[in-house]
Amino acid sequence: MDQVAFYRAKLAYEIDSADVVESQRQGNAPVLIDGRSPAAYAAETLPGAINLPRPFDAAIVAQLPRDRLLVAFCDGIGCNASTKTALKLAELGFDVKELMGGLDWWKRDGYATTATPGKAVECGCGGGI
Repeated sequence: MDQVAFYRAKLAYEIDSADVVESQRQGNAPVLIDGRSPAAYAAETLPGAINLPRPFDAAIVAQLPRDRLLVAFCDGIGCNASTKTALKLAELGFDVKELMGGLDWWKRDGYATTATPGKAVECGCGGGI
């Protein structure tokens, strides 16, 4: 795989918090899927997120839209619940990406959670391609 193909593939499967927020602002919000336990979800999650711990609840999965991007997340780089959730959703035929850095990087980027107010911080990533 050449470098261009590698980076295109990486962007096809990962998304950062700034891109999620920009999609929300443009009215094309992805569905946020919190793959952590119900207790962790109750303590703090992303606004509007759906809790979908494993094993998946078939009734919740049946209500997920098939025409929108799903973004799986967990605590962050020390947790792989987002990877497991994204894999299972992809196996079920959903269009899914994994949120880079999870809840941890979301907060570091200054975005609100259900437990903390937002104070957007410019990350300096440079945005679009």
